[in-house]
Amino acid sequence: MLNKLTWPIPAVPILAAMVGIGLTACKILPTPSEENGGNASAFNADKMVGDIWTAKVVAYLQQKAGPFPEVHALAKADPAAAGAKYGNPKKQANSPWTFAVRLEGKVVAANTQSRAATMDVDADGDGKADARVQIGPAMRGTALRDSLDFIQFNDFTNQIDFAQFGKAFNTYADKTVLSKLPREGLEGRSVRVVGAYAVGSGQDLPLVTPAEAEIGPKP
Repeated sequence: MLNKLTWPIPAVPILAAMVGIGLTACKILPTPSEENGGNASAFNADKMVGDIWTAKVVAYLQQKAGPFPEVHALAKADPAAAGAKYGNPKKQANSPWTFAVRLEGKVVAANTQSRAATMDVDADGDGKADARVQIGPAMRGTALRDSLDFIQFNDFTNQIDFAQFGKAFNTYADKTVLSKLPREGLEGRSVRVVGAYAVGSGQDLPLVTPAEAEIGPKP
């Protein structure tokens, strides 16, 4: 059996109710600023992410995510259709589509010597990597933030706060989930992830940022 870390427990009525309420009512309040009489220093991106992580962020991703092979195939054929089903339709017009996914497979390669550690995962059983999973502590991009339809740029005072908020998702994921994953002997292990990735370019593997992750024992 897999060594469970934070893999979601099957939905129960109470959780379903929380998801329904959280996804419809959630709104990130504007950041206090000198212009509106507040204190700009009161902005705390890490606390804001921590406050919504379990009840809203993880719940949303669990509900929205599709199987990686299905999402990725649709994203290559019709990014807008994939975005409407698995992404954030409220994204900024000039931003790439970002998709919520469930990725399951085997680790075929791993780079844990860098602070930006990653695992390459075979999701279709052909022995070749289909996606690259970030396991921190340093992580690129803001895919987790950008996949959430209840978070909008206009809810923030400025671009700096919005950027800090995006990075705070990666920091929180590393602190609560990724830092607990094994780092040795990853090749051949099974892996399950709930997370998000943005449409890339060229031949790069899709870069998935996890909100939840589970790695099985050594084969």
